[in-house]
Amino acid sequence: MQSPFGMNYNHGSMLRYAILFLAFSPVFAQAQKKPITLETLPQGGGRGAAANAPAVWAPDGRSFLLRQPGKLAVYDPAAKTTKDLISTADIEAAATRVPAGDGPFEWQNRRERSGGLQFSASGKELLYPSNGDLFLIHIDTGKWDQLTRTPVAEADPKLSPDGKTVAFRRGWDLYTVDAASGQETRLTRNGTETLRNGAPDWVYPEELELGTAFWWSPDSKSIAYLQFDVGREPLFPHEDLLRTRALYEPQRYPQAGENNADVRLGVVPAAGGATRWLETGDSRNAWLIARAGWMPDSKNVYAIRLSRVQNRLDMLSVNVESGEPSAVFRESDPYWINLSGDVRCVNAGQEFLWTSERDGYRHIYLYSIDGKRVRQLTKGSWEVTAIDGVDEDSGRVFYTSSEAAPLERHLYSIRLNGGDKRRLSKEPGTHSIAMGPTGAYYLDTYSSLESPPRVVLHSGDGVELGVYREADRTQADQFEILPAEIVSFKTADGVELHGRLIKPAVFQAGRKYPMVVTVYGGPGVALPIHNSWSGADLDQVYAQHGYVVWQSENRGGMGRGHAFETGIYHNLGVTELADQVAGVKYVISLGFVDPERVGIHGWSYGGFMTANALLNAPDVFRCGVAGAPVTNWLNYDSIYTERYMGLPEDNPDGYKNTALPAKAANLKGRLMIMHNFEDDNVLFQNTLQLASALEQAGKIFDFVLYPQKTHGVSGPLTRQMNATMLEFFDRWLK
Repeated sequence: MQSPFGMNYNHGSMLRYAILFLAFSPVFAQAQKKPITLETLPQGGGRGAAANAPAVWAPDGRSFLLRQPGKLAVYDPAAKTTKDLISTADIEAAATRVPAGDGPFEWQNRRERSGGLQFSASGKELLYPSNGDLFLIHIDTGKWDQLTRTPVAEADPKLSPDGKTVAFRRGWDLYTVDAASGQETRLTRNGTETLRNGAPDWVYPEELELGTAFWWSPDSKSIAYLQFDVGREPLFPHEDLLRTRALYEPQRYPQAGENNADVRLGVVPAAGGATRWLETGDSRNAWLIARAGWMPDSKNVYAIRLSRVQNRLDMLSVNVESGEPSAVFRESDPYWINLSGDVRCVNAGQEFLWTSERDGYRHIYLYSIDGKRVRQLTKGSWEVTAIDGVDEDSGRVFYTSSEAAPLERHLYSIRLNGGDKRRLSKEPGTHSIAMGPTGAYYLDTYSSLESPPRVVLHSGDGVELGVYREADRTQADQFEILPAEIVSFKTADGVELHGRLIKPAVFQAGRKYPMVVTVYGGPGVALPIHNSWSGADLDQVYAQHGYVVWQSENRGGMGRGHAFETGIYHNLGVTELADQVAGVKYVISLGFVDPERVGIHGWSYGGFMTANALLNAPDVFRCGVAGAPVTNWLNYDSIYTERYMGLPEDNPDGYKNTALPAKAANLKGRLMIMHNFEDDNVLFQNTLQLASALEQAGKIFDFVLYPQKTHGVSGPLTRQMNATMLEFFDRWLK
């Protein structure tokens, strides 16, 4: 069959996701649209993202809060009306602002929670943090009480289930404040920079997504918390060099094989008193405490622990009085266990939901609270990507999965007995759900290759009630967004992969074009190819400059089952590169790409893959831009690296063979490296080690240094970075 873009394909080699809407637009209208340039990219210049609705649902699930400039408002889904709740100007003025410090930067992980709006269980009060202070707003009257007045930020505040007390962290200690009297109680007193009560270290939020480290008991009488002793974690010596005199800014960062934090789980009375420490195993050498929280009876705390290399998982129930643990369930895997979500109690606390890949794909399981009974609710060669909500009254679980189409995400519901499964989302594309806690209503944000994100309000039975936020077609109407198509191809060993292809503006059949490959390629992240909106992004800029733009999957990514991921085990970068090369050769075989003019770029793991491609497939790629690349897995953090590579002492050959500096002499094309000097994630030493090896090998390369204290380049510097990359590709591919 002949495709609309002049390619030969059959049903097995091309998915019918080509964007065709531009082909049917009037020629005159097309001519009036402006090309996407670096100047017209949104600030940040990244790939277009779906705009999730900023909803904070009330406990009854029948209204949600909107935080708008200068005010808070409440939306009523039944009436489809918005009502202003309160102007926040007086609250902002009353807050005691935290003075800006001039000392060393405090390294806090991007995934650590700092608190936000929270309803009380009754829905009558709202916890509102502002400028470091805490306020309690009374929903019925709109009046408010100021709970704290300090020049120090009160972090990660949480209302007790009975709404009478707020717990928070100040510095490295835990406190509570009585909502009625304002009386404050200090719960811990030994916190220091190296002994953190209720506060995670840097690596736990980054790699285990443990965003908080303390939890209220259901009866509001106690708080369970994790204490992180980071004194044994090595210090990485960052420095701020933009000052007149360099400022030392060390970060606690355990690299592969080095000491993790010592973590303890304790329970302290909310009214004050001694902490009772609970037994969860040896966190110094053997275990990572990945999740914790309360059982519904307020007498037992659960802990989910992973072995250090993350191939074994235990859920423990620990009695607060005795401190002794008992096993609820266990899982093991010959490779590694992907942790997703947390325990979710149902049926009056007698059962809980858990997702697991124990049968090869992530599915939902229902356990009894003692772990003795288990039922698998979903099953098949597809993935559950999220549990979105539970309607206890009807006994239904709502979840998002890839069952309908591997490159889409749709909402389903199923009963707790495993019956009556229903697909609720109808429109093609990728759906993201924001559901109220009772399942009465939900917001569905969805997009497709053809359509920007649209937010629609539904009742819990899937009935559409109305459009909450219409799709913003400003970009599509004003700019020439070049069509993308999703294609499939096979690797040499027969694995089917998907890729996303954009042809250059004013494409001419018979002409050979240069190609720019966008890559990430790493494990632990969803595969990049979806039927979803990209909009005005950097890929469009490249296509407007005459490039074919290509992005493809590779084994190791999440979403196609655990076996699809594990081909990278103990050998990062080898299978991924082979799959990326297969994708490039597939596009070249279509006849319109010049095989001598192929470039590649990526950031983080994509930076590693870019440098990996230039050094280990030098005849395929002419040039590449490696952003913040890992260049030796001994340099990367312990929890991520050991999951996939094992401990260095157990896999010395794997670490040695995947290190890039030793391959510097292989470079044939042109490589540009970009990096923030104080990158807290991929440490700058990675770039310096590769640069030193390239220099010693007599290789010419380009280098761009940025001064930000983060992993990615952001703000005004983004445009300069994008312009530098575009100039680099124009120089070496045209």
